[in-house]
Amino acid sequence: QLDLLWTRKQNVMYNLFDWPTQKHSKLIILAIANTMDLPERIMMNRVASRLVCPSSFFTVALLSCFVVGLWGFFCLLILAKLFSQLAGNIVAALSGDARRCLDICRRATEICEFASQKRTPEIVRMAHVTEAIDEMFSSPYINAIRNASLHEQIFLKAILAEFRRAGVEESTVQQVYHQHVALCRIEGMQSPTISEIMAICSRLGACRLLLVDSSNKYLHMRVQLNISQDDVMYALKDE
Repeated sequence: QLDLLWTRKQNVMYNLFDWPTQKHSKLIILAIANTMDLPERIMMNRVASRLVCPSSFFTVALLSCFVVGLWGFFCLLILAKLFSQLAGNIVAALSGDARRCLDICRRATEICEFASQKRTPEIVRMAHVTEAIDEMFSSPYINAIRNASLHEQIFLKAILAEFRRAGVEESTVQQVYHQHVALCRIEGMQSPTISEIMAICSRLGACRLLLVDSSNKYLHMRVQLNISQDDVMYALKDE
């Protein structure tokens, strides 16, 4: 799980991939990650330059092997359509998380099985896959983010930025506020006041998009996402 070794300076990953390049080294490093485009997403150039096959982290062919093993009754035609349309155009483009593709396959199978109880048995078809995709990417949480105010959406973006900066998926309101101000400056917008930020955080917590510390620590309250980062990025991808 290479993505779990990520640090801000990326020294751990750099040293790991630098060892095989040393003179007379007989070491080969094989790394896996759930993210299909991990080098492009999080690696500095000095780290990515140490990789022999940076584009082969998680290929569609490898993903196909997993699905064949888990869902052996998928026919090859459906697999070909599935991975050209889904893995290439949806999973990689939206989140890069290979597990999301497997989740969609599982849900498509459940939809097919439920439909087969009412009619004659059938195999999983692209209609089932499309229904699973629509269901997965139209949750109430995603709709809530899309209907949120502009500054609420920026606050969620600020949380993602702070998580990437710190390398952990928990932060304080104060740290997120610094990111929020920076994003407003980039967009040429007026930054909200501290009181407005606290109100934004409270509303997002009430919608259960955030998990907010219930103590009276004010700016030092700890916040976490109550949904996946992928869902947030998907909901905000057109914003």
